Amino acid sequence: MLHLPIYFMDFFIMQALLKLNHFVSKTFAVWVLLFAFLAFQFPAYFSPFVSYIPYLLGIVMFGMGITLTFNDFGEVFKHPKSVLIGVVSQFVIMPVIAFGLAKGFSLPTDLAIGVILVGSCPGGTSSNVMTYLARGNTALSVACTTISTLLAPILTPAVFYILASQWLDIDAGAMFVSVLKMVLFPIFLGLVVRALFKKQMAQLSQSMPLLSVIAIVLILSAVVAVSKDKIVESGLIIFGIVVLHNGLGYLIGFFTAKFFKLSTYDSKAVSIEVGMQNSGLGAALANAHFNPLAAVPSAVFSFWHNVSGPILATFFASLKEKKANVDAK
Repeated sequence: MLHLPIYFMDFFIMQALLKLNHFVSKTFAVWVLLFAFLAFQFPAYFSPFVSYIPYLLGIVMFGMGITLTFNDFGEVFKHPKSVLIGVVSQFVIMPVIAFGLAKGFSLPTDLAIGVILVGSCPGGTSSNVMTYLARGNTALSVACTTISTLLAPILTPAVFYILASQWLDIDAGAMFVSVLKMVLFPIFLGLVVRALFKKQMAQLSQSMPLLSVIAIVLILSAVVAVSKDKIVESGLIIFGIVVLHNGLGYLIGFFTAKFFKLSTYDSKAVSIEVGMQNSGLGAALANAHFNPLAAVPSAVFSFWHNVSGPILATFFASLKEKKANVDAK
């Protein structure tokens, strides 16, 4: 009985934490915009975080690791065609669109490699939430995000090297090691820790969305802080390129899935999976191997796809309702 007040206190703390997680995740785009503005106005306070970007990304990937279960891989074996189309589309459509935009708009070298780099990254975890809101196949989205992230150490450097090497010399081997350390190792560590401390990790995993949002916001704020002058020079064109890149990814991803005879339910997942990128990884790699300006497209992408994602999800959800209404008639 003496432990009852402590139990209730823990319960209310957990409920409050869950509500805070939900609120912060739901308003992610607002926090990105707010802190990007603060970093732009007061760069000295945020620029020191640049040296911590790999560790901040590691927190995000560790969080992904402790939330993964073997059931997340079940969709791969149940519907291998859908997962294959989603993953291949991720590493073909977005990089090719990025290359076309870089050439078509004659982007300067730093911006060109930044756009191609974010296009070569795996899908972002936000895509899973957006697919759920769109009434698409969430299990397929989770499977595609997981597989594309696990393949990122090989495919991201390889695709980026093929498409961006005409702009500058690229050390694909060094990029492979970076992605291995920043993505695969933290995910693997998360899986191991979850297996060893399953009960404790079940509670910790509920806090990870909040920690992930904080980490990503700090990454993007640091990029904005150290790139302030360059953003002023070319901010409008960067924003326009990112909007086109993201929008074309959604559109071509959806119709690619349809071309291969996937259902609308699955096509929604593929569309969102293709259009939303792990922009934190893009920013981290750009900062580690190139310069802060190359990280700006990733920073802008992170903000924009969290604005466009809910809009597209609402549209996709309404499409299903309209179809249902038509069927009813």
